[in-house]
Amino acid sequence: MRNTIIAIRLFLFLTLLTGVVYPLIVTGIGDVAFKKESEGSLIYKDGKLIGSELLSQKFQGKKYFWPRPSAVDFNGISSGASNLSVGNETLEKAVAERKAQGATRDLLYASGSGLDPHISPAAAADQVDRISKERNLNSNQRDLVLKLIQDYTEGRQWGFLGEPRVNVLKLNVGLDKAFEKTL
Repeated sequence: MRNTIIAIRLFLFLTLLTGVVYPLIVTGIGDVAFKKESEGSLIYKDGKLIGSELLSQKFQGKKYFWPRPSAVDFNGISSGASNLSVGNETLEKAVAERKAQGATRDLLYASGSGLDPHISPAAAADQVDRISKERNLNSNQRDLVLKLIQDYTEGRQWGFLGEPRVNVLKLNVGLDKAFEKTL
């Protein structure tokens, strides 16, 4: 009986320690050391919440950079891929439709989560002509759009993980800021 009481006390102590105390400490440290990230890395424009830099969102207008397609229609509550295999008729049709709309490179296929906020710098550059035409930009302004892509390109994580990438929401905010009078 004595061993049972000790076991119950130890169980309650460890439950309190690992289920309450530890999470509160880690959350507190996160709120202090990583304030922006712990709040969702939210992006505001003119005081209005427009999204999170951590989640992709739908940009349908031709005057904006487009993100990778989303199998979950950019629903932040759920994530997931289409699970369609190469050669699947539905996938081939979707890719053909995306090509017809002007999509290239990584914009042809949905990301694994359906919520990836980044595209490759090359995929962003492939969209410059469409955006320039839609915004009636001259060649100097077109060059500024290319410079924006460079400015918003993030390098490999810690210098060696992954590939260079561009956050579509941040790039579109920068694009609007650079060309507010052309909208």
